[in-house]
Amino acid sequence: MKKIAIIGSGIAGMTSAYLLSKKYNVTVFEKNNYIGGHTATVEVEMGGQTLAVDTGFIVFNDRTYPLFEKLLAQIGIDRKPTEMSFSVHNLDTGFEYNGHTLATLFAQKRNILRPKFWHLLWQIVRFNRICKDIYHSGEYEQALTLGQFLDRHNFNDFFRNHYILPMGAAIWSTSIKKMNDFGIEFFIKFFFNHGLLDITNRPQWYVIPGGSKQYIDPLVNEFKDNIVLNAEISSVQRLQDKVKILFSNGDVQEFDKVVFACHSDQALSLLGDASEAERQVLGAIPYTANSVVLHTDESLLPVRKAAWASWNYRLDNNTDRAAVVTYQMNILQGIESQLPLCVTLNCDDAIDENKVLRRFTYHHPVFNSESLAAQQRRTEINGVNSSYFCGAYWYNGFHEDGVRSAVDVARLLDVEF
Repeated sequence: MKKIAIIGSGIAGMTSAYLLSKKYNVTVFEKNNYIGGHTATVEVEMGGQTLAVDTGFIVFNDRTYPLFEKLLAQIGIDRKPTEMSFSVHNLDTGFEYNGHTLATLFAQKRNILRPKFWHLLWQIVRFNRICKDIYHSGEYEQALTLGQFLDRHNFNDFFRNHYILPMGAAIWSTSIKKMNDFGIEFFIKFFFNHGLLDITNRPQWYVIPGGSKQYIDPLVNEFKDNIVLNAEISSVQRLQDKVKILFSNGDVQEFDKVVFACHSDQALSLLGDASEAERQVLGAIPYTANSVVLHTDESLLPVRKAAWASWNYRLDNNTDRAAVVTYQMNILQGIESQLPLCVTLNCDDAIDENKVLRRFTYHHPVFNSESLAAQQRRTEINGVNSSYFCGAYWYNGFHEDGVRSAVDVARLLDVEF
């Protein structure tokens, strides 16, 4: 039986191992002392009860996560429905709203009398209509970025800064400024497929009861004895029909194939003999760090509780900073607790240190014209020289994309899902 090394144990690595172990002898190498990657459920003691709170991967839906849902069904993991709502709170002006219902939309009562707010709602409808027309026509004007598209169609700054750019920045954990650089075709396809261009008929979103980590043990059960934690790999060398994994302690292991299920930049850094195509493709898909804090400080949420949403964007005049988003976990996971449980990205200094429960750093792929072009060159390196590359960075950067990229690799190795 051929031996395959899988580097990385996030959703892409675990799914790759789950599929490939049906036909191959797989070994998973993980540099951390735990598996799961962005699947990171934390146990919190509060009010005499233990609460399972997700801090990385949280939600999925019934429309754009077909492979992940199939995976959950195969390993016997249930799901429960949740609410996906989005609010914006502008620190400089005090303006805030939550677009979930009419009541939350006007949580700030004076919005009823604010012409600028009514114009915002009209622009949202107009934006959705234009994007859906473009999606159905297939005429994307491919060279356009989102910022150029908004210029061309005369969308004002209030719409940009209080709706579409914060929403995109929250989804991809990037800055408002960098959102302007997203390719319009990539953006429209994503928003259309996720129902974000519809006021109604949106997909149903779900969480995993007990936290997302519940799927890890059943997913890795068949190969759990072949997982190596704290694996300090120094480099990977490809020989004729063989792969050498070199470790920091001097050990060397040989395999027939290697699957890089780590981030694109990590894969490139491990390749001691990277080809020109590998350097160009992987080097064009960078990652950016995002700080994540689990806390109970409700000052990171909108002032009015009626405006609290599942995702809450904290807006100021700094468009260069990474998205400041607070996930309200009581809403998302249906958790009842004495204090609000919040997960905030990129706003460490504003959180009361006495209310901090845990701190993390997660990395997310950057999507711009260079990285989107690199995605189209995947076949130049995937399956070449006994090497395979999987990860959410090949698609939209989410859990479904990690599974999808693992299914792609498995098919190249004659394993069907």
